Amino acid sequence: MRIIIQRVTKASVSIEGKTKSSIGRGYMILVGIESNDSSKDVDWLVRKIIGLRIFDDENGVMNRSIKEVDGRILVISQFTLFASYKKGNRPSWLRAAKHEISIPLYETFCEQLSIALGKPVGTGEFGADMEVELINDGPVTIMMDTHQKE
Repeated sequence: MRIIIQRVTKASVSIEGKTKSSIGRGYMILVGIESNDSSKDVDWLVRKIIGLRIFDDENGVMNRSIKEVDGRILVISQFTLFASYKKGNRPSWLRAAKHEISIPLYETFCEQLSIALGKPVGTGEFGADMEVELINDGPVTIMMDTHQKE
């Protein structure tokens, strides 16, 4: 699994002109899933995301987690995170998992994040044409990949 976390002051997702989910301060997370991903990848990411300390403390140092600042999370499925662009200029999406693998893992990821955060997680709609708006705070943007744990 590959994710992009953006620390935001606000974020929202709309489908066909209607807002599906919106949050204030927190994380907007794009998530891509490969066919060899599993619940172990979900578990690792949830632990890392909840424990990540990228919110400022009283001294302006990134030292607080999302739970410590009472933040929210918006999760958007993003198969394009696995674009392959080796040949030519038109990306290939062969590395992205098929729906029968990716939908259950995406739903599990959102459910586990919600449990760990202690509040509902906002989502888009899997496979829909979505418009995402956000204000990146910092900017702070972090990529995590369960197959390249750094």
